[in-house]
Amino acid sequence: MATSLLQKVRWVAWGLVGVAAIVGGGLLMGSLQEAVQNGRNAPAAVKIGGPFELTSHKGEAFSSEALKGKPYALFFGFTHCPDICPTTLLEITRHLDALGADADKLNVLFVTVDPERDTAEQLGTYLSSFHKGITGLTGTPEQIAGVAKSYRAYFKRAPSPSDPNDYTMDHSATVYLFDGTGRLASTLDWQEKESTQLKKLKRLVGATS
Repeated sequence: MATSLLQKVRWVAWGLVGVAAIVGGGLLMGSLQEAVQNGRNAPAAVKIGGPFELTSHKGEAFSSEALKGKPYALFFGFTHCPDICPTTLLEITRHLDALGADADKLNVLFVTVDPERDTAEQLGTYLSSFHKGITGLTGTPEQIAGVAKSYRAYFKRAPSPSDPNDYTMDHSATVYLFDGTGRLASTLDWQEKESTQLKKLKRLVGATS
């Protein structure tokens, strides 16, 4: 029942952010798409990622330097997201639980695209519902825009469909997977089975089981 409900949420959610999915999905075309779908490393010519300085959900400075030498997963979203973000974070939580001790070999980053509302405190409260190994990151609008650009992530502020005085964020929802050298190794895609996603994460951290 729970799995069926989650699948329904996935399809409804992606219907609501179709434009974002199309834009973000552009990253997966051609040789990159073929590579990630087959679990291989992305082509060397694909340059995604770059140095950044942000603030963690604990209110501490967080630098991309801290990611060197260890695989990491990175996902863009926001705490007021009604469906895509909590669904993805729940899936990642289950994957980390399944990895057990191997979960410590992986950094998982949730970068907000709504820094105006997503303070470090707000991120901390929100992420308390998910795996403790997930780090939330925020910063100035300029910092967030810079990180999104270097990771080729799409986001755009849009009017709320239910409240004209409020807003939501359209955004791409790909989970990027990087190896210990900082190279894009694969992605987690919304169309994949959770078992496929877990296999990719196990391969990324070198899990033996």
